[in-house]
Amino acid sequence: MRSSLSDYIKSAYKNQRKCIGLLAALSFLIIPVMLPGCQAKNTGDENARFESYTQELFCKEVSANTVNLHYTLKEPEKYGIEAAPVTFGTFDVEAEAVKASAENIREVLLGFEYDELDTENKLTYDILNYQLRMMKESADYILYEEPLSLVSGVQTQLPVVLSEYQFYDREDADVYLELLGTTEEYFDSLIKFEREKAAAGLFMADYAADTVISQCQAFLDMGEGNYLYSTFTDRINKLDDLTEEEKSDYIQDNALAVNDSVFPAYEKLISSVEELKGSGKNEKGLAYLPEGTDYYELVVRSATGSDRTVEELEDMTRRQISADLDAMEQVLGISTGEAAEAAASMGQENAEMILSYLKDGIGTAFPEPPDTVLEVKYVAEEMEEHLSPAFYMIPAIDNTQENVIYINQAHMGDDLTLFTTLAHEGYPGHLYQTTYYESTDPDPIRSMMDFGGYVEGWATYAEMGSYYLTPLSKEQATLLQKNSSIILALYALADMGIHYEGWSRMDTVGFFKTYGITDAQTVEDIYELIIGSPGNYLKYYIGYVEFLELKKAWAKETGAEFSQKEFHEAVLGVGPAPFEIVEDYMWKVSDGQ
Repeated sequence: MRSSLSDYIKSAYKNQRKCIGLLAALSFLIIPVMLPGCQAKNTGDENARFESYTQELFCKEVSANTVNLHYTLKEPEKYGIEAAPVTFGTFDVEAEAVKASAENIREVLLGFEYDELDTENKLTYDILNYQLRMMKESADYILYEEPLSLVSGVQTQLPVVLSEYQFYDREDADVYLELLGTTEEYFDSLIKFEREKAAAGLFMADYAADTVISQCQAFLDMGEGNYLYSTFTDRINKLDDLTEEEKSDYIQDNALAVNDSVFPAYEKLISSVEELKGSGKNEKGLAYLPEGTDYYELVVRSATGSDRTVEELEDMTRRQISADLDAMEQVLGISTGEAAEAAASMGQENAEMILSYLKDGIGTAFPEPPDTVLEVKYVAEEMEEHLSPAFYMIPAIDNTQENVIYINQAHMGDDLTLFTTLAHEGYPGHLYQTTYYESTDPDPIRSMMDFGGYVEGWATYAEMGSYYLTPLSKEQATLLQKNSSIILALYALADMGIHYEGWSRMDTVGFFKTYGITDAQTVEDIYELIIGSPGNYLKYYIGYVEFLELKKAWAKETGAEFSQKEFHEAVLGVGPAPFEIVEDYMWKVSDGQ
């Protein structure tokens, strides 16, 4: 057991798969304070009135920035949205404005007759109410937010989001070029935000600043080979209504915009981070900041969607580790090392074939997936070091037939890694969960709310289950799956230990040492990654275990009638939400209430 963890942990700690959706300025919903037309009461059917309200709420929120709008809707005009301003948004957000917005929106929400709403609208109401409470609670900690996080910061997400900005027509290309021209303005607001953080003693640690600088520099170092050139050319060449001369002009305009706006913005960001480096007062976890543990509790609730306290999550994690260890001990006559050797050469090397195999393989335990088109792409070699092993690009809610998964080949060490990664990103992970949920025709406002614990927890749940779909024996699959679960659990405990319990570097080294992990540099890297992205590992692990807890509750209630497919259909039908709401509504969705 110890040797297996030591063998895998060095490569595994970077194995953070994710889905990339909207490029939000901050991690909570920002909605305009006034919503004209939503104040009327007792006129007509309450469900229709509520849906009219959420439609207007959606339109205002989705129009707040161009990336939100374009990634959420292929045809915004069908939602009555026209001539939205071209902007990335801004980081100039004041705490009191956020509180006022939350209070105003919640006041309108509480004006509806809850008991007159149907189940779907009650679900949307409860989720909105939860999100608005979280938004108000988080407002006092705005400067604790870190848009330059090491795992999914603006500096690494922006180029990917831009490279996947689809051109459905000439107007989309025009808007895109106009948007590129605002990059410096967007980065100026980001730099201003970071300076405010520094003035408050909340700027990042020096080693985190060095990582951000290296990520930015890696993007610039691509030079003429930068994928913002090549991907633009590919997209513009697919527009049939342009002449060859017009395409050439667009390609030249893009090159100028990248050179004149995007690159200078990154250069300015590098210069500003270098200037602010050294102003950070804390090189340890959030526990060492003023009110740091209170803030971390909010981070955990937001990241996981769990209503358990940090102490309860620590206990739940240790119980799951114990259960996984017990399961491994039941497998006799085979070592984890032998199972790993078998997994390293499964003969599954083609991503498209694996995805097709997975799609067929989940048929007995999951509802039928909607028909989709999927394209597998690969991360540019120059950015492999700085991006996740894989990520799924969330499609527009009115265009879920077109899907993209990116694979980072530098992190695909063996056949099993590719297989489980594609299960996480594809079937039955992100792609499947996203397209299935959208096929239920949910209220559009649901697409604007982020519940990472549900989304990443589901994908991790899918990934863990995929071990049993491989050509490996059940015993081999069990050893490797439980081993993977325990590794992720250790990261989750380290995250809570560092940010809530106040672990130092040496404490963290000592913690991993008890599990036979003695590579000091690896643990140093883990420590710094967790410092730079508080709560990130919890989305994956706690979300995963919460799904296991939901399954236990479902099995206990249904007894001999337990059906995995019915359970999956129920939780998928609820969609992304806090787990307390998922647990409440999964029974109602199942009963068709």
